[in-house]
Amino acid sequence: MGNPSPATLGPVFETSPPAVVVALPGTGSDADFARRAFEPACTARGIELIAVEPDPRAVVGSYRAALDAAAGSGPVLVTGISLGAAVAIEWAGEHPDTAIGVVAALPAWTGPDTSACPAALSAASTAEQLRADGLEPVIGRMRAGSPRWLADALTQSWRAQWPHLPQALEEAADYKWPGAERLATVDVPVAVITAFDDPVHPLAVAEEWVARIPRAELHRITLAELGGDPGILGTIGLAAFSEIR
Repeated sequence: MGNPSPATLGPVFETSPPAVVVALPGTGSDADFARRAFEPACTARGIELIAVEPDPRAVVGSYRAALDAAAGSGPVLVTGISLGAAVAIEWAGEHPDTAIGVVAALPAWTGPDTSACPAALSAASTAEQLRADGLEPVIGRMRAGSPRWLADALTQSWRAQWPHLPQALEEAADYKWPGAERLATVDVPVAVITAFDDPVHPLAVAEEWVARIPRAELHRITLAELGGDPGILGTIGLAAFSEIR
């Protein structure tokens, strides 16, 4: 499948309309980026968005608590970026009567053994540097090696999560990603979005997720497209669901 134009995407999945969309950020990120990724598409359709602010002392727990609370409003479309995508998949798999679907952006790994996972290795290394050198020197090195859009986003979120940021990154590094058996049991439709030039979230992982999830569709973008407009995730992701208008 080629890189689709968001303007020409048609609905892929027949679903009921959600009462709310919940957006889960990636490792070290924040609700602001998740909001910029999914709020424009939700606003255009008149759907409430809950962009979850991670608790750096218990990131996954805060995501699950937010999803459980949102489920009280009715059907939920779960959206997640990187680590958020993994939590979204697992929660949706456990709540097929509540989740109408998942938008899984930038999946980073499959399975509990993350010893070779680029995202986990990066998180662990950054946590180690933070504990050794402090926040601002590590931000300086991060900014020197990152695109401006990513550097600005992480500078904001890292400063907000300090001094608990190392704990958050270590939790992400130790997280056991959903394995092949879990992916195969996800009954809800899943739109998987990958930046095919992103080495931290490899294209091959997204392709494996789509191959293993019974109802999944793969959409490709580039990192430059994501940096130019994070809302591309919501534009593509929500367009995959027929009853989200």
